[in-house]
Amino acid sequence: MAEPQIVLDTNVLVAALRSRRGSSYRLLSLVDAGYFEINVSVPLVLEYEDVLSRSELRLSTEDARDVLDYLCTIGNRHEIHFLWRPYLSDPKDDMVLELAVSASCPYIVTFNERDFRSIERFGVRAISPIEFLRIIGDVP
Repeated sequence: MAEPQIVLDTNVLVAALRSRRGSSYRLLSLVDAGYFEINVSVPLVLEYEDVLSRSELRLSTEDARDVLDYLCTIGNRHEIHFLWRPYLSDPKDDMVLELAVSASCPYIVTFNERDFRSIERFGVRAISPIEFLRIIGDVP
């Protein structure tokens, strides 16, 4: 059976790096364990880089680079050839949706599910990290 394909919204990555507790950290710890595959694009990686460089995360430049390098190494890389903008209210959310559509991902894992209303028409669902962990059988 093929591993589920997902796009990680930036807020999930931030939550995972802020605390070792919770579903976002658990999800990030399973990234290369064979339960699912993440997908990345240049715009999403640049967004990750911007957020990881902010001081409130207290990551060194080297640590932020290591995280990004790791995600780029294990993630399926995609070029976006078709833009759906503007579809959602936030252009950064549009970028995440465009990657999910391009990569044929059934899931965008996010804490802001309501920001991705009506994306089902693209064959994509916005779900929380805990919901995705349930789907892959990591939590009851």
